[in-house]
Amino acid sequence: MAPPEQNGGASHPASAFSTRAIHADGYLNQVTDVAPPMHMSSTFRYDTDPAKLVGTHDPRPIEQFTNPNLHIYSRHTAPNSTRVEAVLSSLLGGRTLVYASGLAALHAILTYLHPKRFSIGDGYHGSHGVAKMHEKLSGMVQLPLDCPEEELQAGDVIHLETPLNPTGKALSVRKYAEKAWRRGAFLIVDATFGPPPLQNPLELGADVVMHSGTKYLGGHADLLFGVLALAPWRSGWFDEMLFERMILGSKLADFESWLAVRSLRTLELRVRRQSESATKLVAWLNGLLHPERAVVEDAAESSGVSKLVRDVVLSVEHASLQVEDKGEWLEEQMKGGYGPVFAFTMKTEALSRHLPSKLQIFQHATSLGSVESLIEWRTMTDGTCDKRLMRVSVGVEGWEDLRDDLLQAFRSLSEERFSDESNVGRIVPINGVKD
Repeated sequence: MAPPEQNGGASHPASAFSTRAIHADGYLNQVTDVAPPMHMSSTFRYDTDPAKLVGTHDPRPIEQFTNPNLHIYSRHTAPNSTRVEAVLSSLLGGRTLVYASGLAALHAILTYLHPKRFSIGDGYHGSHGVAKMHEKLSGMVQLPLDCPEEELQAGDVIHLETPLNPTGKALSVRKYAEKAWRRGAFLIVDATFGPPPLQNPLELGADVVMHSGTKYLGGHADLLFGVLALAPWRSGWFDEMLFERMILGSKLADFESWLAVRSLRTLELRVRRQSESATKLVAWLNGLLHPERAVVEDAAESSGVSKLVRDVVLSVEHASLQVEDKGEWLEEQMKGGYGPVFAFTMKTEALSRHLPSKLQIFQHATSLGSVESLIEWRTMTDGTCDKRLMRVSVGVEGWEDLRDDLLQAFRSLSEERFSDESNVGRIVPINGVKD
């Protein structure tokens, strides 16, 4: 199978990203409201002109299903979800469908493509759960992400998550796109951790880009939604996928669609700041863990802080630390920044368990992408990861405040010594008084 043109998935209109985030849906305006109105109707009136009524027994022009002004029933299309899709199609560079959640989106594309083999690596445990369901339903076989090319055949799927959950490390989209092309397979990229404008996998050869829009596209921890964006050379899939979405009943609901439009207006402002702050925090933390590599003004003070941090933290992971990859493919792939999520591993499970209770700004919760900074002892929701791992989702607060919050929490932990790991719920302070 010949590879698609390299720029086939790109969207290069004259308007800037932020302008399109605010105005790409302008052609849908039918009222004078500046803020898009919320439409809650489940059904819509047919045309009042009898000559324009087309029954189910008559051939229907495709326009009846795709014209944004010809809504029939909200399980199929509705004004608010159509508006979300208009904005995202512009921002992602391909025709877009929205779903009730990210996992609903993954289920939809696997249902449509119906692959016999599904190549998947590390990443979100929920995606592995969807894959297991398709194993049960269709006999689909799961393969490792880096399986030999010969194990893949035409119509199979490679599912690449980049950056990875929960570490924020990046993988090369182009590498796996080329592998898929050579075998006649399809590449799906879960780009949830690298939302636009940080990267555009369609420019690098992905056939489909998937997002859990719940995270950065939504950005306010108040809605669930999923996204599939099709590369221009796969736009022929759109109509049938639209029909299948109607049958599955997995379209994004009206209120959530309205919230999503609100969120997309500020996407670039939020994501660039979150990514920049995360990169600064990672550089600060990594510099303290490796003081021999850091350049500091006050060596004495830095030495003390470095020892404090090294007493409790073992390592930190993030795409910005992939130094060798920057010179090869990473800078081309993540032109807008290295992502707002990173992870660090504590020295012990007990330290990981107690760290969130010492933090004042970071909130201990699962999920990510909201304006509030979150931290999660990841084993709370993912039983496959290291029990010492902490996942950090950086919000829009001042990064210096987040740095200081982590530092005071590390200091608090270092001033306490923990009881045996088998009884990690107890802390024995240095003065010997048990809490």
